[in-house]
This record gives sequence, structure tokens and C-alpha cells, in this order.
Amino acid sequence: MKDIVSVAETAVTREPRWPAVLITLAMAAIHFALPDHLTLGPSWLVPSLIVLLLIPAIVSHRAGKFNLNATFGITLLSVITIAEVWSLALLIHGLPHKNANPLELSRSAALLWLGNVLVFASWYWRLDAGGPHARDLRQEHSTGAFLFPQMTVDKGDAWAEPNWKPGVVDYLFLAFNTSVAFSPTDTPVLSRWAKMVMMIQASVSLSIVAILAARAISLL
Repeated sequence: MKDIVSVAETAVTREPRWPAVLITLAMAAIHFALPDHLTLGPSWLVPSLIVLLLIPAIVSHRAGKFNLNATFGITLLSVITIAEVWSLALLIHGLPHKNANPLELSRSAALLWLGNVLVFASWYWRLDAGGPHARDLRQEHSTGAFLFPQMTVDKGDAWAEPNWKPGVVDYLFLAFNTSVAFSPTDTPVLSRWAKMVMMIQASVSLSIVAILAARAISLL
């Protein structure tokens, strides 16, 4: 009987949500820090929308309304993604103008690159294997859009964590590698939707790097 209770408790172990909340607030800060001419509307608009959507997302999760939480979460990430693409398009559009401030251009590109990492890490965390709530209900993570190294090791290995499940940091590491190397490194991609999303992320990262390189060459 004790074994059954232990397994049941393990199966419903919930991943802490505060790392995801911190990442969301960081994305709001990034868009607030962008110059006004690179933002979607006034500089306060996107951060305000993020906070307004984040609050009911947190409340619905605490109330156990997980479908509503997922709706708010996906809407929130959609808003951030649209704002990110909009700002990148404005940055590219303004690149030919030689009078652009090099320091401001570099700072804006760096902020957008960081925002790119954070928003796609959030997408992977939100969508993989049915989302965080669905992963919480499983005893361990054995299937999903990504093949993490922990899913392939022998469960008898000394360093293999029992009942391992990916968390925000794992998806953040995956997104960071994709933006740096333009491809996954230690984590193969299994599903078609994940491959398409990672292609978009790598393309955005490559565009930002190309902007910085082109501007640096033009200043020579």
C-alpha cells in the first residue's frame, strides 16, 4: 500500500512555476527597454499586455483550471512573439540608414536576441508533451517532442535521476543552444512542429547576428 501511495505522489509532483514567471517578466522588461521606434505601439503597451495576461494565468493555475491557464499562456506567448517579430522587422528596416546610433543598434539587437531565446524556451516548455501540467501528471518523462539525454540513459546509472522530467532550465538550455549554434546540440528534435519552431528561432537569431555583422562592416 505504501508503494502505491508513493507512486501516486510521484506521478502528481508539480514543477515549480516561478522560473517561467521570472522569464515572462524578463521578456516584459526587454520590450520596455527597447527604443520607442522599435516597439509595437508605445513602449509600455507590450509589457502591460504581458502583465495583464500573466496575472490570470497565475490565478487560473492556482485555482486548478489548467485548460484556462494554458489558454492564457499561449495567448501571452503569441503576443510576445508578434512583438518580437515586429521589433526585428523594424530593426531590419532601419538598418540601411547610416545615421542610426551604433550603440543603440547593438543594444537593441542584443535585447532582441535575448528575447528570442526566452520566448522560444517558453514555447518549448509550454507545448512539449502536452504542456507542463500534462508532464506533471506523469511519473517520468519518456516521450515528447525532444529527446533529452536523461531519456536515453540506463535508469541504473549512478547519475541518472529517477523519475526525471524536463523543467524550464532544460528548455532554456535548448533554446540558448539553438540561438547560438543555429541547431540543437545535445537534444535531438523528434516532432515536426518542434522542427518548424526551431527553424523559426534559428532564422530569427541568424537575422540578428547578420544585422550586427552588416552594421559592423558598414562602419569600417
